[in-house]
Amino acid sequence: MNVKRSLFILSGLFLLGACGNEQEEPFEVAVIPSQSIGEMQEGLDLLEAELEAALGRVVKVEHYPNYNAVVEAINHSHIDLAYVGPVTYLIARNQSGAEAVLTQSINGSPYYHSYIKAHVDAPWDTLDELLADVGDVSFAFGSHSSTSGFTVPGYELMNQGVYRDENDHDFIDVRFTGSHDITAQALLSQDVDAGAIDSAIYHALVEEGSVDDSRLKTIWESEPLYQYPWIVPSDKDEDEIEAIQEAFLAIEEPEILRIFGGADAFVLADVANYEGIEDAARAVGLLDDEE
Repeated sequence: MNVKRSLFILSGLFLLGACGNEQEEPFEVAVIPSQSIGEMQEGLDLLEAELEAALGRVVKVEHYPNYNAVVEAINHSHIDLAYVGPVTYLIARNQSGAEAVLTQSINGSPYYHSYIKAHVDAPWDTLDELLADVGDVSFAFGSHSSTSGFTVPGYELMNQGVYRDENDHDFIDVRFTGSHDITAQALLSQDVDAGAIDSAIYHALVEEGSVDDSRLKTIWESEPLYQYPWIVPSDKDEDEIEAIQEAFLAIEEPEILRIFGGADAFVLADVANYEGIEDAARAVGLLDDEE
């Protein structure tokens, strides 16, 4: 009898331990940096702490080097939440049914634009004027996976007949800087003649003093784009999604909001907000036709 009782107690302890281990599994968040990671790290650390307090579990916020890594992780539910560009979200949605659950509001609006900027001393005030000299113009995109830094402006330049792909275009030079803040600095130093940049990040850089707005001018602006989404894997249950949404909607810490384009709040999002950019994503080769 004592042996049976001991075995019963041991099996009970084992089950409790297993449950405890399951609860202790970290909630993993992936972020594709829209700026250089050093500019974002303090805010990401604070976000980690806020989410731990709200969700009642260990949270790990990590930056991922590229959209392929995040899409793979979301597709296989290796992470719980990811902050990505709109096009990256569309790729993950088409491949595995990933769901957009949140975005951010900036100056009271969840919309932003793609800008094409030039130095104030440049001779062009419009995109048409720049394209008249296209053979003498060097152009910078941001990241290959960036909606506002590549997909949308790249689609516009395709429609204008001056850009086919990275190695086939009418510019004297096309480069990918990798991030919006690097594009801004390349424009300020006149290392490139024109470049594509996220409007929200641009204005945040101006506000924090990293960019002198008087030294750059906007020669093209896209239609409104819905802000970068936070996405979850397709198998995330509704109760957990609601908990995530509630945690973000309660965030007021300025340093957290600042790194997400100078946001003033987090707001809800869904797939309908992002369907308008699918054609552009397909045209630049980021979304397969058969998906």
